[in-house]
Amino acid sequence: MIPEVMLSLGNAGAAMVLGIAAIGSALGTGRAGLAAVGAWRRCYELEKPVPFILVTFVGAPLSQTIYGMILMNAVITNAADAAAEGAAVGFPAMLSIGLFGGAAMAASSWLQGRVGAAAADALADTGQGFGNYLMAIGIVETVALFVLVFIQAAM
Repeated sequence: MIPEVMLSLGNAGAAMVLGIAAIGSALGTGRAGLAAVGAWRRCYELEKPVPFILVTFVGAPLSQTIYGMILMNAVITNAADAAAEGAAVGFPAMLSIGLFGGAAMAASSWLQGRVGAAAADALADTGQGFGNYLMAIGIVETVALFVLVFIQAAM
């Protein structure tokens, strides 16, 4: 296969990881955002204090887009280094990294948004438990961190 085509396909895998991770972030922030808005509405209706801290739950899934960008840059660098050395660029591996790495990050952020939505409802109702809810969100985020670290270690 032509080296330029192989490099382009490898770079397509790099773009995939960012794009798919960002889709997950959009889904996660959207889900948590809807719950936060509903929780704030309930607080206004009941004339309870409105916890601005719910924004933390809404923004949490955004970090997976950053992880996707970091992994994208690593894939691009790996592809460019291989091409500069005249080595065959492993574009099937890079496409797989893009697809599966991005999908794992997307799933993490989507589910993080769902946990954030439940946390927003619970915190608005009780006014308690912020630290516990944040720990649950952090554990879900750990999946994306593992994907980022382990894929980079394997490249």
